[in-house]
Formats: sequence, C-alpha cells, structure tokens
Amino acid sequence: YRSNRQTKVVVHGWNSNGNSAINPLITSAYLDVADVNVIVVDWRNAASGIYSTSVRDVPSVGQHLGNFLQFVINTMGGNWNNFHLIGFSLGAHIVGNAGRTVGGRPVRVTGLDPAGPQWGGNSLALNRRDGVYVEAIHTDGGLLGIFDPIADADFYPNGGRNAQPGCSISTCSHSRAYEFFAASVRYNHFNGRRCANLNEARNNRCTGANLRMGNRDLNKRGSGLYGLTTGRTWPF
Repeated sequence: YRSNRQTKVVVHGWNSNGNSAINPLITSAYLDVADVNVIVVDWRNAASGIYSTSVRDVPSVGQHLGNFLQFVINTMGGNWNNFHLIGFSLGAHIVGNAGRTVGGRPVRVTGLDPAGPQWGGNSLALNRRDGVYVEAIHTDGGLLGIFDPIADADFYPNGGRNAQPGCSISTCSHSRAYEFFAASVRYNHFNGRRCANLNEARNNRCTGANLRMGNRDLNKRGSGLYGLTTGRTWPF
C-alpha cells in the first residue's frame, strides 16, 4: 500500500469469492494501465448460500469495509479523494454502505449492475449520497439487477436489460457490467448519451450530452441517465 497512490476497492457479488472472475479482470485492467493500490474484498462466507441471508449481511459487511478503509487511512496515510469503491451485484450495495459509513467521502463509487431482488425501495441500497460521485451501470435490469436509477449517473448500455449483445441468459447479461467496466478502465471507449427519461434509456434512443461510461478518472462527474450501444465481444 502506497498512501500517495489512488486506491481501488473491488467487491464481488453473491455466491462468489476473492478469486471470482470479476477480481482478476478489474485488477489486471487497472495494474496494466496505472500504478495504483487495489484492495479485493473477499466476503465469501456471507455471500454463499441463501440469497436473502446474504442480503441481510450486506449492511454489516459494508460497515466493516468502511471502518477498515478508515483504519487504513488513519494508520498508513491516504486521502478519500484517492479512493474509488467498485462493487458488483450485492457488492454494489456493500460499497454503498461502506461509503455511507465514512460519511460519503470516497471520491467515486461505482455500482456494477447493483442487485435487484429485495433492493427496490430498500433504504440500505446504493444511493447517490454514498460518495462524492456515484454511478451505476445497469446490464440486467429487472431481473438480477435493479433497473431504476439510483446514482448520480446511471448508464443503460444496450437498454440496460437482458439480453445484452452476445448473451442469451440473464447471468451473462448481469456479468457484462464488470466486463464493460474492466474494458472501460483499459480503453475508456464507451460514450454514453444523455436520456430524457427512463423509457428512452430502455429503448436505447438517447441523443443528449456525452458522458463516458466507466473509466478510471477520479475527477469524473455527471448526473442523469445515459444510453449507449456496445459490441458483443471483448472489449465491446
């Protein structure tokens, strides 16, 4: 850990662990293009088994993560303006709770297809107060992911729902969120266009102002709904 470097924190979803595909994909994407700290959270014990049990554990895992990151800064040095928290599915709500635990100070929080079941209208879900800039990338909205906008900027690639290009099943579309994000860290090539409303996003008919989806820019800011079209295979 180098306190003067940016720090990326990556949190997996349900029925996964620190070795699941999301972690080497995002870690290598960052380390191949930047000299940063990467912290991978492994919460496999609480993430495995019955989904509703894992949902109940999300707030406490998030609080532990927030407290741990505060401990790191207090003991090793560092600055919240260098911290980017990234979570997939249930992990998106974990990084939300972590950000809330430290007063919304992380400069950037990214939810990758935040988990949908049991999170609609849930006050413990990821929201725009959990960081200075909070974004969500929706790829399986209405099934495994939440479809409603919950962040400062909500991206709806290919309409934000199943089936994503190159996918035939919901789990594939769900996982596209972290695949898109890893690709965006490397190439920053996804150009979102602002949508007038959720229906425009759903139908991928957005033609407004530009905002890049994903990427590694800590100073990125934006608000609203954004649509875009991606390819079927890496790097999309």
